[in-house]
Amino acid sequence: MIKIKINYSSNTPLFIQIAQAIEDDIISGIYKEDEMIISTTQLSKLLNINPTTAVKAVGLLNEENILYKKRGVGMFVSKGALEIIMEKRKNEFFNKKVKEFLDEAFKIGLNTNQIIEILRKESENRK
Repeated sequence: MIKIKINYSSNTPLFIQIAQAIEDDIISGIYKEDEMIISTTQLSKLLNINPTTAVKAVGLLNEENILYKKRGVGMFVSKGALEIIMEKRKNEFFNKKVKEFLDEAFKIGLNTNQIIEILRKESENRK
């Protein structure tokens, strides 16, 4: 079953948070290719949200070819969805988080070697 953590105080719209949670479930293997996902009705009841918000989240994933619709049945995980998600997330990571990280690091006077050393130490701590 889908595990969605909604942060109502976040600046990220609810439908985006829901779409990301479904993506996370695809990444973790909860949903596999050609497998039906939770319905928008179930999503709206589970999260106590407006059904339109759930429809918008699933619609977004459909537009990105992560999900496809079987008319009268439901929404299913597309073939290649995992690769689409991973590529999208890598691009978002680089274009947003890495650039923001580097901007801040240079702002506070860190040089490239210091940044590399910080990343190396943090990476080793996570092993």
